[in-house]
Amino acid sequence: MSPIDDAEAFEADDPVPLSARAMAARPAPYLDDLNAAQRAAVETLEGPVLMLAGAGTGKTKALMARIAHLIMQGRARPNEILAVTFTNKAAREMKERLSKTPFHLYEPLKWMGTFHAICVKLLRRHAELAGLKSNFTILDTDDQIRLMKQLIVAANIDEKRWPARQLAGIIDRWKNRAWVPDAVPVAEASAFNSRGVELYAEYQARLKTLNAVDFGDLLLHMVTIFQAQPDVLAQYRRWFRYILVDEYQDTNVAQYLWLRLLAGGHHNICCVGDDDQSIYGWRGAEVGNILRFEKDFPGAQVIRLEQNYRSTPHILAAASGLIAANKGRLGKTLWTEAEGGEKVRLIGHWDGEEEARWIGEEAEAMQGGSRGLRPYSLDEMAILVRASHQMRAFEDRFLTIGLPYRVIGGPRFYERMEIRDAMAYFRLAVSPDDDLAFERIVNTPKRGLGDKAQQKIQTMARANGVPLVEGARLLLETKGITGKGAKELAALLQGIGRWHGAALDATESHIELAERILDDSGYTAHWQNDKTPEAPGRLENLKELVKALEGFDNLQGFLEHVALIMDNESEDHGAKISVMTLHAAKGLEFPVVFLPGWEDGLFPSQRAMDENGLTALEEERRLAYVGLTRAEEVCTVSFAANRRVYGQWQSALPSRFIDELPSAHVDVLTPPGLYGGGYGAAAPAQSTVEEAAARADVYNSPGWRRLQSRSASRPVSQPRESRTVVIDAEAIAAFATGERVFHQKFGYGIVTGIEGDKLDIDFDTSGPKKVVARFVVAAGNVDDVPF
Repeated sequence: MSPIDDAEAFEADDPVPLSARAMAARPAPYLDDLNAAQRAAVETLEGPVLMLAGAGTGKTKALMARIAHLIMQGRARPNEILAVTFTNKAAREMKERLSKTPFHLYEPLKWMGTFHAICVKLLRRHAELAGLKSNFTILDTDDQIRLMKQLIVAANIDEKRWPARQLAGIIDRWKNRAWVPDAVPVAEASAFNSRGVELYAEYQARLKTLNAVDFGDLLLHMVTIFQAQPDVLAQYRRWFRYILVDEYQDTNVAQYLWLRLLAGGHHNICCVGDDDQSIYGWRGAEVGNILRFEKDFPGAQVIRLEQNYRSTPHILAAASGLIAANKGRLGKTLWTEAEGGEKVRLIGHWDGEEEARWIGEEAEAMQGGSRGLRPYSLDEMAILVRASHQMRAFEDRFLTIGLPYRVIGGPRFYERMEIRDAMAYFRLAVSPDDDLAFERIVNTPKRGLGDKAQQKIQTMARANGVPLVEGARLLLETKGITGKGAKELAALLQGIGRWHGAALDATESHIELAERILDDSGYTAHWQNDKTPEAPGRLENLKELVKALEGFDNLQGFLEHVALIMDNESEDHGAKISVMTLHAAKGLEFPVVFLPGWEDGLFPSQRAMDENGLTALEEERRLAYVGLTRAEEVCTVSFAANRRVYGQWQSALPSRFIDELPSAHVDVLTPPGLYGGGYGAAAPAQSTVEEAAARADVYNSPGWRRLQSRSASRPVSQPRESRTVVIDAEAIAAFATGERVFHQKFGYGIVTGIEGDKLDIDFDTSGPKKVVARFVVAAGNVDDVPF
């Protein structure tokens, strides 16, 4: 219904206030460029709505327009709308978009964020109902593991046989299903050597003693509070008059229950999702939540967004043909008004290294335009792999040829040692009874408090039922520790008291306080006096950490943000090809996408299928669908006959997903000599009998014969002119900084740094590069290498 229609309806209904009628008649520019399905999803404001939105169909635009429409029509104020997303990045983007044309919502939504970010705000309001104080600490994975190790040792369980990380995974799974210790089913009682439920209960009790929670608790505590406190639930049902949920297909049971409880009164819930993109079953997501939406919310309207604005017709047709093989789906067909475009390209390789070599050369060629395509920047290209171990071949190859790249999902800033230490100090300033933070820094930097002294502190604290900080004070009072250790411990305790007082009364800015904590504790001086090559970088990281505080009102807000943040947002400079897993690529899009490793056992994953059978196979197929739909213009699927996995060569057949791609939308590229060797340096020069037999088995397999028959009638691409450099791949050259070396592509240069088998080299003509040592020779030995 348009704004004018709404106004006419109000005129026939005398009780409607004039202000509401005037609001309904206001212009709504955010509706102007919506298609019919998007507009229907925006204007259906009352009752449950499922916006079934395919990849690239403009769901975010529709979701933003719906929020604007609710406010502009006077149905809700900004603080009466609950908008839930899955990532901090998505929440920020939504807030930014709502403040700009065509929405112009100058008052931000108070309750827009991730499940965890919203639940932490709610839990701080009602912490006492969960047996906590409002200044509780959110533990990260490292702290959880350390705490669980302590419980396992106390229970006389062999931690090597039953590792803490395994227990953490079990407990996390139970929390995702909203099971408190008393509610864990009997069928799960055998978990963790039949001690899992017992340790879960002890873990929860220990968390309360520490005044701490983990990520799973944020949802679990709020679900428990809503179920046990109907007055609290009724209050939030009144406050949140409209609920909007993005990526609903990724919700787990706890998130699902939390949403159902909140929407149980008015049923004004709009869920946006795509059952074909549910790929997080391994971390608790339940695709059944979206499949049974109409059953859970009777009278729900399902509105399908199927017009795609991202990909070419061939890419969409290939993706649609693939996903049609899944049985558990609501069903939709993506289409586009665009015409033409490249077919999905399919190519087979001898092994994983050859696959990486070909993709590297193809990426270089595409920068200048190849196969009649427009030139593409490296920033427009992405390589999406099924498993992270596939990345190594690409990293080695790109370092060798000097192709700039970035690995998405690599080491995170907030997981570095010096950052974790600094944040442990900050946590103690906010909450001195944070025992895990105290354990981390009590002897960091060294204070003469070794394992024996720390054990005395823990014994004293347990004996008196107090936090470790208080136990340390009691130990000093009773002279239980003497000498340098006692003096250093007393200074640390005095510092914690000062920092906590400053954090409470806010007599100085939290940025100044953070700098003072790092200085007073001796942590900054520790790295200033450290002479290792890593020390300067660690100091720079600490400076960056303090700088990050500028965007927050206090230390607690910053610590809360760090606990919730999921990705490293460091700034990158220069065009680089992106390398990431398929799971990490969800929500992204690139003009050019390479999808390597489409082999049975790798993709679909044999391990996943062994554990969950057909359910896993369908999720793997959805993952393939996600990969295809990341591509806007050019999509290349590739596979290899042999692949090195964790140091072992394995032969494989092409993925079963390849034959599910509709042939009319696929162009098979087959390098000359693939089936008999001879393309570049694809086949090893020396082969064992077993390797020869494996090649014969693979090339005689039905999958390879199918590919060969499909490519027989197609033009064969010509190989690029190339020269093979024969260098002993097993030899790690012994270089020294300052030594002059030679590289086939970059020429002569000087070694400026060494890190494992990687060298930092300042080349005479191309500047600084990082290359693999085995592709470099000493300048005096150039004549010995057959370039």
